[in-house]
Amino acid sequence: MIKRILKGLLLTIVVLVLCFSLYVIYRLNKKFDAPYPDIRASNDSSLIARGKYLAYGPAHCSYCHVPMKSFINVEKGEIIPLSGGFDFQLPFGVIHAPNITPDIETGIGKFTDGEIARALRYGVKHDGKALLDFMPFYHISDRDLTAIISFLRSQEPVKNKRPSNELNILGKIIIATVIKPMGDGVVSPMPEPDSTVVYGKYLAEYVANCRGCHTERSMMTGAYIGKDYAGNNKIEMIDETGKIIKGQHLVVPNISPDPQTGRIYPWTKDQFIARFRTGKAIPGSPMPWGPFSRMTDLELAAIYKYLKTVEPVFMVTPVGIQTGGS
Repeated sequence: MIKRILKGLLLTIVVLVLCFSLYVIYRLNKKFDAPYPDIRASNDSSLIARGKYLAYGPAHCSYCHVPMKSFINVEKGEIIPLSGGFDFQLPFGVIHAPNITPDIETGIGKFTDGEIARALRYGVKHDGKALLDFMPFYHISDRDLTAIISFLRSQEPVKNKRPSNELNILGKIIIATVIKPMGDGVVSPMPEPDSTVVYGKYLAEYVANCRGCHTERSMMTGAYIGKDYAGNNKIEMIDETGKIIKGQHLVVPNISPDPQTGRIYPWTKDQFIARFRTGKAIPGSPMPWGPFSRMTDLELAAIYKYLKTVEPVFMVTPVGIQTGGS
């Protein structure tokens, strides 16, 4: 009797595992419907210049989309072709930043402006699959989105075939059951560039993605699990070639205006700006100091003013390099 029950239980488990496996396989190819934004690349030199500035500055595309061997050059402010790519070694697999030069075979040359715009605005790839939440430009203004795509089109094509993402079993389950497009189609108006809270919010939230690192997130799904700008994310260190230093990480600081634990609470505007001009203070820090150092004093002043308006959160975060699992 007991043997019969155990055999029945085992058979049930096998059937459930098989059904779940088939479900995961089916969901891995799930397509999402999202509109194609009415964005067209322009030959306007001022728009292309704005796009280049964003890509190598506050939007920091260059921090992920250059060869890892050129990582230190980006930190120094050099213009390196965006031929891919950083290799993100995550608990669910390795994510390879692609070639985003207009090469037809290995880059974005084969995609339409609408397909590129949809990827950035809605998080939906050209094939209809959802993108991981690595490029949260979902609410960026139409003008800046046009500028970025115009610049990407204007680059010299670079032939550099990048590998496909390498997902482990956990990664496939997460992609199949959790990941979905993040963009909701809400577009921010283009604020007047000035040292205002409005422009600071636009830069911090929709361009530079300060919230993306300075808010605690699940390392498995990328979901926000902490208070905005309270820090406490553990991010692995990277060496001068862009490779992850195993066993070492930094805890992202709390930059909310909490008077007791906010890292930048006592800073003046001038001190905030000066910190960005100084660059990387901790070797291996994942903060894109190189691209961010390109921002103007006006932009940094605007971000500073905006950060002073967010909700203060009491969150003690350690300073310096931490060891152990991240």
